[in-house]
Amino acid sequence: MNDETLEQIQSKIAFLERANSDLSDVLFRQQREIRALSERIRTVSDRLHALQSEDGQRSPEEERPPHY
Repeated sequence: MNDETLEQIQSKIAFLERANSDLSDVLFRQQREIRALSERIRTVSDRLHALQSEDGQRSPEEERPPHY
């Protein structure tokens, strides 16, 4: 193995290590965003459930017409 081949291999390894690190960072950020979005979905779902529970208790005067 000559010096040029060794240098090319070392270059490729350095590139792959950098790419691996970048992908790891992206994966970490995506996981954090997924957790935040899951929490928001849970909150919205809870609010929707609470509103649906209250919906059955409205009087006919409080009910919106279907065209709204």
